[in-house]
Amino acid sequence: MYVDSHCHLNFPDLAARLPAILEDMRAADVGHALVVSVNLRDWPGLMAMVEGRPNLHASVGVHPDNDAEDDDQAEPSLQDLLERAAHPKVVAIGETGLDYYRLAEPLDWQRDRFRTHIRASLDSGLPLIIHTRSAAEDTLRLMREEGARSGVMHCFTESWEVAEAAMALGFYISFSGIVTFKNAVALQDVARRVPLDRMLIETDSPYLAPVPYRGKQNDPSKVVHVAEKIAQLRGVPVETIARASTDNFFTLFNKIGRTA
Repeated sequence: MYVDSHCHLNFPDLAARLPAILEDMRAADVGHALVVSVNLRDWPGLMAMVEGRPNLHASVGVHPDNDAEDDDQAEPSLQDLLERAAHPKVVAIGETGLDYYRLAEPLDWQRDRFRTHIRASLDSGLPLIIHTRSAAEDTLRLMREEGARSGVMHCFTESWEVAEAAMALGFYISFSGIVTFKNAVALQDVARRVPLDRMLIETDSPYLAPVPYRGKQNDPSKVVHVAEKIAQLRGVPVETIARASTDNFFTLFNKIGRTA
């Protein structure tokens, strides 16, 4: 069995095809998917999607790119996050983190938002889902300063040194379809080196479809291709990657009761 540790099934293009996507997951032996929150405005709809579906799970959080000028719920308080985290289907805090790629300083609001999510993780006991882009040094610094100790570096694209630093803090490293891209040589080296007991796989769908679907809409059934590429890079059977990443998923997101 495979697990997609990070997707956005509640985004409109995927939500419109949900029955077909769930059938594709079943056919590909993708047993579970974590539907990750990017804002509080759309969170009720996300929760409606996962309710009553034992193989779909939710997080709660606000993406670092989400702009307060466009969303009056962009700055969640600690209490906002903790109240939602108590829901039985919520298994993680995030996605959160830092993203300096499109934004210019001053970004204290983004760093403050990240600190709030880290504190929510610590108070709730739920793991963090961390997004970092063009901000690895500050991301790690804030994780250390706030005492972050459980979670995943999602859609990892950083160096081996950043992976080592994150793992030293107790975090897992998650690989998306980017690892299948021809020019992702440095990331492929990281995928060879991350210990099997610290590795997750994801789609980040609807984005980042893996080869041979690059450029098309992604969905959780395609996480199998991420596992196949990592298996090829490491010279092991794909079943080894499937088993390890699935075991790691249930170890990290331990609010989920494993049935298989």
